[in-house]
Amino acid sequence: MITAQRAFLATGTLADHALLWSGDGRITAGHMAVLAGRAVAGPLEVILFNGVIGAGWSWSQRDEAMAGRILAGTAAGTRTLAVAGNAHTPTSPIDLGVPMGAYLARRRPDIREIRINYGGGHYYSRQPRRFGRISLRQRQIRLYQHHGALVLDLPSAEEAVVPQRS
Repeated sequence: MITAQRAFLATGTLADHALLWSGDGRITAGHMAVLAGRAVAGPLEVILFNGVIGAGWSWSQRDEAMAGRILAGTAAGTRTLAVAGNAHTPTSPIDLGVPMGAYLARRRPDIREIRINYGGGHYYSRQPRRFGRISLRQRQIRLYQHHGALVLDLPSAEEAVVPQRS
């Protein structure tokens, strides 16, 4: 996986992989644009942390493996941004089990989760879906602290553009 990361950063071309074609937003045109823009600013390390799992693994075991890939790829004290869906980022257990963020928080207590409140819009999770409309206090993008947690309000979400095979 490290070789694929270095090749992308050097050439701007991402090697073919089955996970690129799931359509669930693991990799999107937006991810590629951010990486390309950030790479121009200087050296950048990328860790692709969603990997192959065992057939009998639970959701929590998958998230533990993702956390392990992030920890293996970063040095203690290094500032790291891990981007994942809302179900994977909480720093404590949720209904699905123990998310990646909780495993990371056990090893790095200074980790911060950013919760995203979507005011409405569209997303993809195995099929196109809609967020239920909620009333945000301000109809603008806003990052703030609430009860010690970081919260990002996004008034509207649009389904990501993902790579497609014909």
